[in-house]
Amino acid sequence: MTDRRVLWQANAQFVADRVLVGGDLDLFDNAKAARQRAELIDSGVTHVVDCRIEWDDTAAWQDTGVRYVRAPIDDAGQRVPAEWFEVMVSRVLEWLEHPDAVVLTHCHMGINRGPSLGFAVLLGLGLEPVEALRTIQSVRPIAYAYYAEDAVEWWVERNGLDPEEADRHRTAVADYREEQKLDVVHVIADIRSAERDAGSA
Repeated sequence: MTDRRVLWQANAQFVADRVLVGGDLDLFDNAKAARQRAELIDSGVTHVVDCRIEWDDTAAWQDTGVRYVRAPIDDAGQRVPAEWFEVMVSRVLEWLEHPDAVVLTHCHMGINRGPSLGFAVLLGLGLEPVEALRTIQSVRPIAYAYYAEDAVEWWVERNGLDPEEADRHRTAVADYREEQKLDVVHVIADIRSAERDAGSA
């Protein structure tokens, strides 16, 4: 029997029973993009949150039965406001109240924006920050989730954590980052090189 949680075409991974994080549909191969979309639908995806500011896949998801929502932010190392996390996580958690809902949060490469929102969703589901980061990176090693620290600040405020507990979580995330030493610049360079090759093929 095929495990619908293991995706072979789509650029995404399950990080919880009904939450995935990842990258976008293939930009250079329409047939592959169609296969990726079909696999996501077959895996139960009912909602897609697109964090890209540079593309819009409304047409790609039209008439599929999947609810496609844009939550565009840049990926330039800026601070992501707590309001963005609050609005989007609240929506995702509301969707997940339906037992059949499965939500994908994605960006272009699936390194920073989509995983950062997925990280915040995991916080909203009750995981602590390091546990959430470890969960994501265990199945998607390239997911740095650059904006996770901003999500932690949102989570601290949302839960009214006292300063000592908040600092404990900030320090734990910083220590975890140091242990991981993910070379995100190298990862991005490799993906961009592969995209250039695909675009010129």
